[in-house]
Amino acid sequence: MQDTKVMNKGWITAYLKSYGWYFAGAAMLGTLAVLCAAALLYTSGYLISRSALRPENVLMVYVPIVLVRAFGFGKAIFQYVERLVGHHASLRVLAAMRARMYRLLEPQALRLRSRFRSGDLLGLLAEDIEQLQNVYLRIVLPAISALFVYAVAITLLGRMDTLFACYMALYGGFWLFIAPAAALWISSSKRRRFQQVKKNSYQELTDAIFGMGDWILSGRTKKWLEQFQEQQATAAQLEKKLRRSEWRIQWLSRCATAGAVVMLVVWAGRLAAQGRIDATWIAALGLVAFPLMEAILRVVEAIIRMPDYQDSLERLNQIGDAGTDSTHLTSLQSLEKEQEQVASDSIDLKLESVSFHYPNERECTVKDISLHIPQGSKIAVLGRSGAGKTTLLHLILGELHPKTGKVTINALPVHEGMGVFSVLNQRPYLFDTTVANNIRLGRSEATQEEIRSVAEQVGLHEMIESLSGGYETRMEETGRRFSGGERQRIALARVLLQNHPVVVLDEPTAGLDPITEAKLLETIFRVLKGKSIIWVTHHLLGIEQMDELLFMEKGSITMRGTHEELLRLHEKYRRLYELDQI
Repeated sequence: MQDTKVMNKGWITAYLKSYGWYFAGAAMLGTLAVLCAAALLYTSGYLISRSALRPENVLMVYVPIVLVRAFGFGKAIFQYVERLVGHHASLRVLAAMRARMYRLLEPQALRLRSRFRSGDLLGLLAEDIEQLQNVYLRIVLPAISALFVYAVAITLLGRMDTLFACYMALYGGFWLFIAPAAALWISSSKRRRFQQVKKNSYQELTDAIFGMGDWILSGRTKKWLEQFQEQQATAAQLEKKLRRSEWRIQWLSRCATAGAVVMLVVWAGRLAAQGRIDATWIAALGLVAFPLMEAILRVVEAIIRMPDYQDSLERLNQIGDAGTDSTHLTSLQSLEKEQEQVASDSIDLKLESVSFHYPNERECTVKDISLHIPQGSKIAVLGRSGAGKTTLLHLILGELHPKTGKVTINALPVHEGMGVFSVLNQRPYLFDTTVANNIRLGRSEATQEEIRSVAEQVGLHEMIESLSGGYETRMEETGRRFSGGERQRIALARVLLQNHPVVVLDEPTAGLDPITEAKLLETIFRVLKGKSIIWVTHHLLGIEQMDELLFMEKGSITMRGTHEELLRLHEKYRRLYELDQI
């Protein structure tokens, strides 16, 4: 319950409370640095004006000289300590955010993919957390310092001239409160659009990298590159407009500083003409506007970046909502018990009118698909790249949650029975450890005899025994000392150790030569006899052994039936089968 309360806290205010003293100290140090900078220019202006005249004695300029040095060193010291404290606090916050994000992601790693694509999650981990760190460094601390500086400056000015202090309060207040809001309103739409284009481009690039093999095999690489270049050109144009808008804001900020200097010089000149101050103070009062206005105008430049932080905050809140949803807070003990019940029974897998589309996409990747896969059935899913095969596979595995319809195992939601699946994909993970340890990844408590048994079943035992170290031979990184077919057989041995009732084959023979492919398929179907098999493939080699074939196109099933039925009823399938056999 305590963890749930922590997860429900905000991503900004929670850490402001936890590290409030650090941020308050950093803001105060930043204020002192600005005041030292103001005092430095103030005394410098007086020193220059006083030195232009013939001083009565050297003591008249000696004190300002010492003060210039003192304020110069003070400004540097306060700035250094302020950044040290501010970054110390922000890095502590960053570490806490990352730990919190891991605690949110880890229990729901599979379910997250029903709401977020890979590019979204990578952007969340790589960029969004970093963005929120900048909220403290670039918005919170400058804003607090600016408020302190504004209050101190108006108070000191009011002790000299109340009416003029009111005028400067209105002028400074405009640039501290109204100008940032106006700048945010003007740039918000442009920045949000740029961020959306950048995000979409990032998603497309990430998905393309993960599916590069499919793009190459389908011959659509050139088309994707053209689309990606168009996205990049659009993003570059939007970024150019955004930079131009920021340049205008910076130019107006410089004009605002110049206006403050002019107002202070005119006011100081009037005071000097009235005999209320000496003429040597005019330059001092004019120069003090530069650091004070710079501190205030930093808020304008910081606020216009709020949409970036708001987008990151929204994505983090979506993850938080997903992690604290009451439907996902089932106790681990109860979930394991349900999985054991599912795994012990005969598996009956059903998809009922399942449709799915990714966020920010109108078209469904999978459209109204119904399937019934009883225990021992063998189903093949075929189609071109982008047809929806991989998405359908993720729905079956429970990694994606359908927008409509449902996926069940023995009438239970599929995510509650994820322990029934084994997956053999085209790129098995092999590590720089022994052959035995790589096979043992299928079941960590497997004995040496069990490892030898599954190795014999997949036809690897003799080859492994012929190695210098036998089963204790190191495989090297990614298993590069073994051929593609041998790596797949090691992965198949893991599947046999897991002994799950449903096996998903996700293009396990991609990249293999035809002879190796045929031998591997013969082994797969022999050792997996009696298990339910869901096979996603581009090729039709070995397709005769499947109970049902599904052809997908644009998310829908366009052809369906046994191999013999499709040969008899569909000319298109007959031509594809003949071409593949050749």
